[in-house]
Order: sequence, then C-alpha cells, then structure tokens
Amino acid sequence: MSKKLHNYFLCLVFFLSPLTKEIYAQLVIGNPSFEFNQICANNTFNTFEVQFTFDPATLGPNNQFRVELSDANGTFANPTVLYTSNPGAITVSPANVAFSIPTNTGGENYKLRIKSTNPATSSSNSVAFPAYYKIQDSPFSINNLVSTASYCPGASYILNIDNPGTGNNDSPLKYPSLTFNWYKEPGTTPIATGNNLTVTQPGVYYVKTNYGSCTSDSYSNKVTVSESASGNSTTISSSQGNPFCSNDGTTTLSTVSGNSYQWYKDSKAISGATNQTYTATQAGQYSVAVNFGGCTATAAINLQSYQFTSSIDVPETNFINSGETLSAAVTTNAINPEYKWFLNETLIPDATAASYQASTLGNYKVTITQTSGCVLSQELTFRIISSVDSNAEKIPNLVSPNNDGFNDTWIIPQEYTSGTDTEVILMNATGEIVLKTNNYQNNWPETSTTFKNVNPVYYYIITTKDQKTKKGSITLVK
Repeated sequence: MSKKLHNYFLCLVFFLSPLTKEIYAQLVIGNPSFEFNQICANNTFNTFEVQFTFDPATLGPNNQFRVELSDANGTFANPTVLYTSNPGAITVSPANVAFSIPTNTGGENYKLRIKSTNPATSSSNSVAFPAYYKIQDSPFSINNLVSTASYCPGASYILNIDNPGTGNNDSPLKYPSLTFNWYKEPGTTPIATGNNLTVTQPGVYYVKTNYGSCTSDSYSNKVTVSESASGNSTTISSSQGNPFCSNDGTTTLSTVSGNSYQWYKDSKAISGATNQTYTATQAGQYSVAVNFGGCTATAAINLQSYQFTSSIDVPETNFINSGETLSAAVTTNAINPEYKWFLNETLIPDATAASYQASTLGNYKVTITQTSGCVLSQELTFRIISSVDSNAEKIPNLVSPNNDGFNDTWIIPQEYTSGTDTEVILMNATGEIVLKTNNYQNNWPETSTTFKNVNPVYYYIITTKDQKTKKGSITLVK
C-alpha cells in the first residue's frame, strides 16, 4: 500500500468512528401505556403495571430502566422513582414492569415517564391520571361522636375532626398528607376543606377524606347543627337507646355541645354532673341545661329500662293434705322465656316448663329469664308450709318454726285471715309490736326466729271488722 493510500485510510477510520458511536447512542423509548384509568391504592393493594417499547439494538451494556412519577400537577421537576431495573436485565421490547406508589400520593393529574441510563434518555410523558394512596380507609368521628350541636343566634359552631377521638377511632389527622372535604346534606359538592368547619346555618354536616374519584370508607358520622335560643329545647340521646337494658350496666346520656352543663334527675340537680355526658344507672326523668355563652337551652328525656311482667297463680302460702299436689303456673310477657324451679334453694332437675306440680312441703322459687333482646331475670316465690287444714276452728297457741313442714306458722281460722279485713296484732313479752296487719296470710313467722329466750311467748289481739275481739298467747318452741 502506498503511503498516500495508507494516510487516506486512517483519515476515513477517524472520520467514521464518531459517527458509529453516535448511531449506537440513539435510543427511542415509546410512551408509557397502562390499563388503569386511576390508581386507588391501600395497604392491601398497591401493585400496578406499565408497558413501554424501545429499540433493543441501541441499548448499551448494563443499561437500567426507571419508572418515574410526576408530582400531583404532572410536572417532573422533582420526580419520584417508582421502579429501577437491574443492570442489563431488560433487553426485550416491549417491557412490562410493576410498581407501587408512595403512601403520600394524592392528586388528579399524575403522569409517568420511562428513563434509561445507557444511553441516558427519556420517554415522553404519559397521559394524566388520578392517584391516591388511602392510608386511612375507615370511618372516623367528629364532634366527639355526638350527633347534635347548637349555637346561639348570630353566633357559630365549629365542627372538628376528632384526634384521636373516642374508643377505637382511627383519626385521619394522624396522617399529615391527607386533606378533607366537608358536606352539608343533601348536597354532594364539598362546601369547605380543612380539619374543621365553622357552621353558621342549621343543617346536617359530615366530612370525607379527600381521595378524589376513588371510593373510600374514610368518612365521619353526621352531626345535626341547630340554632338555639334561651328556653328552646335541645336534645338528649341515650347510648343504649330508650328504653335501655339495665342488665347490661349503664347508659350514657349525651346532649349538644355547649359552654357548660347541668344535669337533673326528677327535677333535682345532680351534684357534679356538669359534663356534656352523664352516665345513668337507673330509669327516671332526666334533663339538662346547656349554656352556649349567650343563651341557654334545656332538654329532657324520660329514661326507661326494659322490663317484663310475670305472675304465678298460687298464693304466697299454701296448704296441701298428704298425697295431694299443688299446681303452680307462671304467666309472663318475657321474650323467649326460660324457667328454672327450686325447692329450698336447690334446683329441681328437668323442671323447665312454665308450670310445676309441687308435692313436697317447703319453699319454692321459679326464675324467669328473658333470653332475647335485653336479657333479664325475675323471681317468683311461694311455699307449702303444712298439710294442716287451713279451715282451723281454733286459734292455736303453739308454733314450732323449724321448717319441718308441720305447724311451722301460726295458722288461724279463715274468718280472720286475708280478705276479711280483720286486724291481727302480735306483741312480744315486752309489749313491742312485731306484727300488725289487716291482711294476715297464716304466714307468721316468715323467717326463722332467733330465740333470745327458750320458748318465747307472744300475745295476740284479733279484732274483726265488726269490732269483735279475741286475745291470747302463742308459745314458740323448737
């Protein structure tokens, strides 16, 4: 080769070398594409896919692809990297990659783009789409979960999102990235934003966490706000409803928010009851006076407790002869009642019906339990004390209250007992009256007597309706 030709060849090599490098560096990345119209992520779902095309022949060694997210306005001045491939991992076009969005994502105009590192280039921006990470996605409370509020004429009332709120309230205020929209029923367009709302018009208000077009369970309870004037009634609510189930414990009475409070029961001020709520343990007429700083309003509630009624068709004291039985039946309006019968405080096996045939002397009890709704129980008692004929002709002067079923009580003729309007008076040895009744039921003594003396003596005076009198003594023996 001549020297002249050799020099020409070297010049051609140097001339083509930059051109070859430039051709190698040209890489075109297609616009990112995806199947979603919006991103609504939460802690259980946060995986999405994007697809892009490129020219594999122009990739440099160890190239990496990145998926970048714009800000909420669609600009990439400070993009967020959602995904980065391993060096040289993606070499086949088109490529599909998965990504997740950050927990502080929230807006309507996000965009994606794809960038490569070798050569360094970028795709065009994707179409805009809404994207929200629902970091808080459960109901929360406002106004301390009190459903009513009031303000004086010309004034206002402030509704606040509770932080942290009562019970297990998951307050969205714990997440600084969140924003909120306030609503007034029946409208569906937000009337305000922010952590609170100043109310100057009566209405029903609530607030939602702003997750744009994404559906969400992050919303508050509703509060009815009214304008109050002195003397106007406000409201009282019972946490267990009215009537309430006393067997479940207490019920919390709540009124509207004000500056100060005073609670009353049966028109008498309750000492120390000066909060917005009052814990009631029993039924009754309750009221509250609420001071709003320029006017005072009152409210009242007739708080009732769930009850059911029951009766038994035998008297308290009963007599049967040897071999006889006493049929006792319960009538009740309890819901799904259950029955248990007892003799001398011992459960009678298999006695679970509303009636029972009693044949043994002793003290009987039946418990009735309402098993549906408010679970409550009642007790009814009676006793079979003797097989002695209740139509006794003589007034006995000896009683042996030892619970053996015989002569346990002072049994007098029926002409002096319940229903005859006969006055029966019993006195001890010192003249102290131990019994005085116009409705004697042959049931004295009703409980075991502790003898201070051996065989104590009592005195009786029986006066009939027509003023006929009988007097005598009774000796109690073991």
